[in-house]
Parts: sequence; C-alpha cells; structure tokens
Amino acid sequence: MKARMITFAILAMLLLAMDFYLFQAVLNLTKSLAPFWKNFWRYAFWFPTIISFAFLLWWNFGDPYKFGPTFRTWLFAGVAGIYISKFFGLIFLLIDDLQRAVRWVFQSITKKETLPGDSITRSEFLSKAALVATAVPFGVMTFGILTGAHDYRIRRKKVAIQNLPKAFHGLRVVQLSDIHSGSFFNKTAVKGGVEMALSEKPDVIFFTGDLVNNKASEVEDYISIFDKLKAPLGVYSVTGNHDYGDYVAWTSQEQKQKNFKNLMEAHRLLGFNLLMNENKLITLNGDQLAIVGIENWGAGRFAKYGKLDVAYAGTQDAATKILLSHDPSHWDAQVKNYKDIDLMLAGHTHGFQFGVEIGDFKWSPSQYAYKQWAGMYQDENQFLYVNRGFGYIGYPGRIGMPPEITVLELVQA
Repeated sequence: MKARMITFAILAMLLLAMDFYLFQAVLNLTKSLAPFWKNFWRYAFWFPTIISFAFLLWWNFGDPYKFGPTFRTWLFAGVAGIYISKFFGLIFLLIDDLQRAVRWVFQSITKKETLPGDSITRSEFLSKAALVATAVPFGVMTFGILTGAHDYRIRRKKVAIQNLPKAFHGLRVVQLSDIHSGSFFNKTAVKGGVEMALSEKPDVIFFTGDLVNNKASEVEDYISIFDKLKAPLGVYSVTGNHDYGDYVAWTSQEQKQKNFKNLMEAHRLLGFNLLMNENKLITLNGDQLAIVGIENWGAGRFAKYGKLDVAYAGTQDAATKILLSHDPSHWDAQVKNYKDIDLMLAGHTHGFQFGVEIGDFKWSPSQYAYKQWAGMYQDENQFLYVNRGFGYIGYPGRIGMPPEITVLELVQA
C-alpha cells in the first residue's frame, strides 16, 4: 500500500504540473472575454482533471473491477486520451518558453532593451496552437473509437511450405487472435466480424489467445456469437497472457484457479479445442499435419506457462507442423531451434492499435518493443505470422491499425 501511495503521489504531481502549465495558455486566451465566459472556460479546463484524479484514486485504492470491464475500459481510455492530448499541447508551450528564454539571454548579453510591442510575454499564437494541438489528438482518438474499433480487415497470404503433403495443398486457414471480449461495446459489429471470417470458408480455424482481458466472466455475453466459428477440420485455440487473471488482485489463489477453470470451460462451450501444451494430429488421405498448441510463453516479464518440448512430443512423424503460440517473442527465444516447425501463428502485439500501413511500408510503436510485431516473417524454411488482433484493450479503438482476420493458404513449396 505504501508503494502504491508513493506512485500515486508522484503521478499526481506530474499530471498537475502539466495541467497548471497548460492553464497558462487558457488564462492568456480568455483574458479579453466577458467575465461570464472567462470564468466558464477557466473552470471548465479543470473539470476533466477532477474526473481523471477521481478515476486514479479509485483505480489505485478502490476496486476497479466493481462496475464491470466496459465501464473501466471507457474511463481508462478517457483519462489516457485527455493526458496524451495535453502532452501534445505541452510541446507548443515549451517551444514558446524556449524561444522567450533565448531572447531573454540574448537581450541580457547585448544589453539591448526590449522594443515596444516586443515584450517577452507568452505568444498568443503559440497559446492557440497549444490548445489546438491538445484538441486534435483527442479528436483523432475519438474517431479511432467510433470507426476503427470494429473495422475488420481480411489479410490474405499464401505460405509455401517445404514437405507439405499433397492432401493439405490449398488448405485454407483462418486465424483470429486477441479477442479481449471484456472490451467490446458493439455486439452487432462483433457478430459481423465473425460472419466475415466464416465467409472465407476455412478448412480449419485457429485462435491464438487472449479470449478475455482478465476474468472468464467477460466472455459470457459473447459465447453465442463466437460459438458460430466452425470449420470442417475443427477450431483450435491456446491461451494468452491475459487469460490467466494475472493482472487481478484476487482474494485467494483458489479464486484465481477457479477463474482459469471457467476460462477453459468457456473454450469448450465455444467449441474450441483448447491445446494446453499438447498437440493434435490431423490426418487426410493418410498424410498427417500436426497442430501444436502451448500455453502462454513470452520473453522478458511475461509469463512462461508454455512447455514447447511437452507439446512437441509425438509429432516427429508428421510431415508438417503448425505451432499456436500467443507471443511472437517465443519464435526467436525457442521456436527456431525446432527446425521442423514450419509455421508459427501468434498475436499479442495488437500492432499497438496504432500505426501506418501503406503498401509494403508499415510503422507502429509496436516495432520498438517487438522484433516481429505484425504480418509474415521468414527464417530459412520457417514462417511466423503475427495477427494484429480481433479486439482491443485499454484504448477501445484503433488508429491506422484495424482489427484483423487472417486467411492463410498453405501450398507446397
């Protein structure tokens, strides 16, 4: 509790400093207004701050899960949007103060007096620019919620695999990842995304983890939607880092374990074949394809529940092996040592739900955290595909990084 109070105090001081700094622009731009409007805008500036600090107090010292995941998500997104937007406005004010400081130093050294009308006061232009710079990111983030959250895109790729048996040539795979059902706010749109996936007529469907944000109960309202996902060769799934309830302060270990059992039961109700460090052999015309599925395994601070050696055992005779592993960092860390794993499917990164993709060019802050963060990667005869995610978490929207339904066609190399 003490550490939490110290963290909150430091964060509060930083945010208040930002607010007071930006408030100077508000004071400057409202000074010529009538008294009513002057006071209105000056008090209105602090209203989002009050809401934000109430949220932060509740998040740190209350129960952020009390009112359900949707309410929590929207509050979090609102507070984050407010202060991310204020950060951009802060840049313009810092530019203004920097140029004023340079002028003051120059005048001090040269002993030149300030010319009339050239006094070192906060620039009205930069004050206006700062407020505009604050408003624009907030508007963009709002647009990303309204239009980007459920703007599902189908991404198609052919994967030429060495030793792919003839029986599996042309196999159509649909991959979904990172559903994060606790964040959804538009059931109709989600249903539309599922129908888009089914319209691709897949032979097999893979889900690569993060069915929920934190609690198994989050998916209850969406079971009747995602249980429509069917394919002739089955639907296979694995767990992601959010599925274990590791980010919740449970009252007991037993409660956490019960939540995870409920999560596994949800996969069963959905008709998903949940692979927990195990494999499934699919046979067609005497040829075998191994589906290997492991629990979450992530490099760095992420949980390492996965046991690839256990899941791999018994697949040696399968000509082709596909690995379902939530976190793409697993590929460099372990998977590339298993040279006969032909294709790994992952998710996890969401492409940070923000980026730019034009033709072959793609950029996202995600690339500074993950070497493989979106799309197809190849190392010799091994392939990795990273899905950009079907859902979202934290910020309930997407900007330039729409939710993805992956369609892969396996062909003989």
